[in-house]
Parts: sequence; structure tokens; C-alpha cells
Amino acid sequence: MEKGLTNATKALLTGCSAGGLATMLHCDDFSARFPREVSVKCLADAGFFLDVMDISGERSFRSYYDGLLHLQNVQKVLPKDCLAKKDPTECFLSVELIKSINTPMFILNSGYDSWQIRNVLVPDPSDPDKSWLSCKDDMSNCNSTQVEVFDGFMDTMVDALKVVEDKEDWGLFIDSCFTHCQSIFGLSWNSAISPRLGNKTIAEVVGDWYHGRSQGVKEIDCEYPCNPTCNSLLPT
Repeated sequence: MEKGLTNATKALLTGCSAGGLATMLHCDDFSARFPREVSVKCLADAGFFLDVMDISGERSFRSYYDGLLHLQNVQKVLPKDCLAKKDPTECFLSVELIKSINTPMFILNSGYDSWQIRNVLVPDPSDPDKSWLSCKDDMSNCNSTQVEVFDGFMDTMVDALKVVEDKEDWGLFIDSCFTHCQSIFGLSWNSAISPRLGNKTIAEVVGDWYHGRSQGVKEIDCEYPCNPTCNSLLPT
């Protein structure tokens, strides 16, 4: 604030991946630092982490969430209404965090998030015979059964986001591209090969939401491989 943020008329808190999750955690606290007349919004990119079972039937990533929670003493910033009913690790998950955020938020995520597919859905220990190795490296190598598993991952994400459908000041851009973190790369954000939904790039959709050019900016893609704007050159 001492560097000039106290004079802001608009402020945007954003981050990608772990920074996207941190954006959700601290969004309301960030907003509370400004006078009411300041327009404060948050953009979480690739931070909507799911607590799903991996392909071996184990919820193997839960231990990482639990470890982070205790290592960084995250519990003190978790939503109190959630903590009153649920385990702290559960309240640390994106699906619970979004229920308590009051500040306008934009969630940018791939429904086929490449990092989560490789580390949450198909971590190395879940695939000892490495039959998924080429698939999780490049989705074009996947067979129909493997794609169906990934479709289920996107369905879970879209279902989890239904709680924000009626929040008019929230925005969504959930594409079906095999990628992770799309706001920090110009190629993904706003270029000739950027993913498009509603014939608009991510930058254009976020811009419509941020500047209030349209209400209820919520774009959700169809299942892979329906979107021709998903380019193999996108960062994974």
C-alpha cells in the first residue's frame, strides 16, 4: 500500500497455479484493505484444484493439501463458516473457498488442466506400467477410454463451479485445451492462436468482465476435442 496502492481507484489481485489458489484465499482480505469506492476484483488462473481420486482409485493428492495446510499455517485464513462444519483440509479446496468469497472473482482454468491431469488424476505411482505416459504428455495420444476419464475430470470441475452461476459480478473462462496457466503467456492470453470461447480470446472475455462491459461473463467450453482454437503450441 505504501508504494502507491492506497491511491488506486481500481485494483486487481491475480496469480496462476499455486498463485491462483492463493488469490482465492486472500481475495476478500485484499479487498478489505481499500475504501468501498475502490473497484477491487480478483483473477484466479489455473488455481481451481480438484480433490479427485486418481486412476488407481486413491485420493493421493489429499496428503499434499494437508501438508501445505500445516506447513504454512493456512487454517487461520480459511473461511470460518466452512471450518465450523468441515475438516480444515476440505476448506482449503477451491470448491469450498469459492462459496465464501464476496469480492468479484474471475476463474480462468482449463477443464483438462495439464498439471492436474499429470499430478492429481494420473500421478506416476498410479500408473506403474506407464500405459498413460504418452497420453498425459499429449492428449492426442489418448485412446477413447482415457479421454473419457479426462472428460469426467472436466465434468467434476464444471459441476463444482455451478455455485457461482448466479453471481453476476463473477466471470468464468473454462476451456477444453490441454494447458496450465493461461494469463501469463501472450500466446494463450491474446494472440492469433489463443483459445477462444464465444469467438473471444481470454483477454477479451476478462476485459468484458473487468470493465463491466457485460454482466455474467461465464464461458464454458464443450468437451475435448471440440474446440478448434485449442492449439498444440499452447504451454503445457
